Amino acid sequence: MRISSAFPSEFLKAADLNGRNVKVVMDRVEMRDIGGDHKPILFFQGKEKGMVLNKTNANNITSMFGDDTDDWAGKEIVLFEAMVDFQGKTVAAIRVRGLQARDRISVAGGTATQERVNERNPPPVGRPDTIDEEIPF
Repeated sequence: MRISSAFPSEFLKAADLNGRNVKVVMDRVEMRDIGGDHKPILFFQGKEKGMVLNKTNANNITSMFGDDTDDWAGKEIVLFEAMVDFQGKTVAAIRVRGLQARDRISVAGGTATQERVNERNPPPVGRPDTIDEEIPF
């Protein structure tokens, strides 16, 4: 058993990614009260949990798609786990990036995600540049 699964959360956390890069399609941003603070929550198409947006991730998405969160709907990003310093400790956190060339590979005149190509040639477990779209969160 993963001890992180013993503490379920309403919102997405780094442990939910299971060490994988996950391609998601942004749906909407809603403001919610969390722990006495009013914070933006990013929701994804086809996913149950939203992600509390910290300033780093919000700025990264803004640099890719603009300041108006309404313009983010339908856009794809990749979520990944990174170790970051937080309150004097190193902890796992979720970070975001845009799709990169390695995330889409031309196959027989079309495109396929890196994951579909890897199904034919599986990468080593835990390889950081593979993309997963089927993480159930």
